[in-house]
Amino acid sequence: LWLRKPLTRSREFTMGTVIREVCPRCKSATYKKNGHIHNGKQNHQCKDCGRQFVDCFEQYLVSDETRDLIERLLLERISLRGICRAVQVNLKCLLGFIVTCFEALPDHLNVQPISCDNDVMIQRLEVEADEMASFVQNKANKQWIWLAMNTQTRQIIAFHVGDRSRKSARKLWAKIPVAYRQQATFYTDQYVVYEGVIPAAQHRAINKKARKTNHIEHFNNTLRQRVSRLVRSALSFSKKLDNHIGAIQYFICHYNLTRAKV
Repeated sequence: LWLRKPLTRSREFTMGTVIREVCPRCKSATYKKNGHIHNGKQNHQCKDCGRQFVDCFEQYLVSDETRDLIERLLLERISLRGICRAVQVNLKCLLGFIVTCFEALPDHLNVQPISCDNDVMIQRLEVEADEMASFVQNKANKQWIWLAMNTQTRQIIAFHVGDRSRKSARKLWAKIPVAYRQQATFYTDQYVVYEGVIPAAQHRAINKKARKTNHIEHFNNTLRQRVSRLVRSALSFSKKLDNHIGAIQYFICHYNLTRAKV
């Protein structure tokens, strides 16, 4: 009998009505009718910028408790539609909330600043760098995730999403904090593109038996298991590159916070 009980959203949502008298993009008051949308409401098109919109629509406002729950679920291996079913939100509302979360992420990735009083401590800095495969939209569109990790703190100090060329390696190198680029020793696999990007005096290209990249490889596995977009042979792949990058950065920022407490 409990299965027949209708689901209620009164505890999760409040409804708000938005009335538009101007174009939401350019604020122009000159627009024309342009057919109807999927639910039968009158559609309009701005004569100045071409933006299409409806003049009156109902907007769901998600409660703070639901927002906190969604933020936690985004860190687990759950698809977006799975989150919609779990918290009873529609996909459009969820996508809008996710974009807002991604835009608020810090560029410094919540990396713990280096605390040292002399150059001797800086000389001991060690960084592991590696890359892992992913794709956007289809498997032919390969997007490689380049990562650099502080071996001591286990924090990800920089990442880049791109192809597997030396150009992407240079972009990763440019995102690494200056203190690491000047003083740290970098351990990578024997992939040739790292040569010429990392200074030879700081670069150590080793094989897996040396176990100098085991921490970053372990994080690769963690990232693939926790971010549903990166799970192999799954339907939760990214359709847009910006959302793909945002989801990875979202997890890294949270991961770095947890490592800072260790």
